[in-house]
Amino acid sequence: MKSPEITNIQKELTTLWHHQEPENTHNDFLALLTENHKCNFLLWHEEDIARREDIGHEPIYKAKRAIDGYNQRRNDFIEKMDKFLVENLKPKTSDVPFNSETPGMMIDRLSILALKEYHMQEEVDRTDASEEHIAKCTHKVSVIKQQIADLALALDQLLEQVASGTRSFRVYYQFKMYNDASLNPQLREAKTS
Repeated sequence: MKSPEITNIQKELTTLWHHQEPENTHNDFLALLTENHKCNFLLWHEEDIARREDIGHEPIYKAKRAIDGYNQRRNDFIEKMDKFLVENLKPKTSDVPFNSETPGMMIDRLSILALKEYHMQEEVDRTDASEEHIAKCTHKVSVIKQQIADLALALDQLLEQVASGTRSFRVYYQFKMYNDASLNPQLREAKTS
């Protein structure tokens, strides 16, 4: 798999999901990638809600709870993508340099950049914004596109190096503690109360 396929799927889904309910129609690795992107998409919009100050506490509380859930699932899908790649690429486990960022982490960052590009382009396309605002956002869109290109190239290079046996990566488990009542003392206390 090459990065253009990944970034094209993320870009297309971002546009599509702004007009219809997000769904996953892919299989295998692309299904994992799509679920990760779906979590980021839903997380993005809950983050927007959570920053409002005019809607009362209940919607903010619900948004924060949703953010926790989507963030947990997002990290789960990063790990699942990495596990899939380990199983299929069989990267070396010693005698080569290890990348500190995994392919799944890079794909997750590309997902977030796809969302940034979409929403920054919305700012560029506004008819009620000042010329200065539009100019600033136009510059930001170009920077985001360069970041996508740079990260996509780095992902391709990493996957090529892993395939050739000159570099490797490990699945880095996040071990998120905040949603687990057995690991979060506040949740454990609430459970026993």
